[in-house]
Amino acid sequence: FAELQTLYHDLDEGLTPLTVLWSRAPTPEHFRRDKARKQLVELFGKVIKERREHPERSDGTDILSLFMDIKYKDGTPITEEEVTGLLIALLFAGQHTSCTTSTWTLLFLLHNPTILQRVMKEQEQFNDKDTLELDDIHQMELLHNCMREALRMCPTFIMLLRKVMKNTSVTVNGKTHHIPKDDIVVVSPTVSMRLPTTFKNPNEFDPDRFAAPREEHKLPYAYLGFGGGMHSCMGQVFAFLQVKTILSVILKHYELTPEASKLPDIGYNDMVVGPRGNCNVQYQKKKTA
Repeated sequence: FAELQTLYHDLDEGLTPLTVLWSRAPTPEHFRRDKARKQLVELFGKVIKERREHPERSDGTDILSLFMDIKYKDGTPITEEEVTGLLIALLFAGQHTSCTTSTWTLLFLLHNPTILQRVMKEQEQFNDKDTLELDDIHQMELLHNCMREALRMCPTFIMLLRKVMKNTSVTVNGKTHHIPKDDIVVVSPTVSMRLPTTFKNPNEFDPDRFAAPREEHKLPYAYLGFGGGMHSCMGQVFAFLQVKTILSVILKHYELTPEASKLPDIGYNDMVVGPRGNCNVQYQKKKTA
């Protein structure tokens, strides 16, 4: 696991905003990234080989088995390197983004004690339950909006790219822009979701902006926490379920105090935008939990 963690770190460090524009730029981060990916192919290759030699160790429903069984339309099986690519994509698209969102949401709550108190009040109705049910998670409306707000202020990606499929004209503020087919259009959720014309006091953590009657996010494409349009994140429903469950359990069992007196900086140099600085939290298990 330690080896996988190190390789994943080098892979992550080699994915920056520069990578989007120049994926083969001769930087130390890119060199380490490419080396780490080769080593990951070797590492996962051993696991895949072992799985093929001992199929009885799996019931065939885990994600690795499903990837290994993929075939192209002509019947050609995908390669071990392609399986590795799918596993890496799954880690980045799911685990990495959810981890970052959980961190930001909890940090914002700890640095906004009034809102945290309201969240804890909302959680009281679930304190006597040993197991959270799906309906319980759906009732956590304030926690849901806190996660939304954390994603508004610190979206996981600073840019979204879309390929233009046909010649298009767009008129904004009386000026018409002509976008030719095959161009790439870049949208920045980091910028757009802090526009005061869309979100009132955009630099303040205010989850109530999503609740009635305000519902500031309902303006078309105002909220891009999970992208937008046909290619919005297919895992957003699961992401809310996952992060809310994690935070609910943590808040139920632990008293938390941030070490730093202010929020850490936002790591805009990273592809997945996480905190930069001291985000350590002191924790103590609750006696009544």
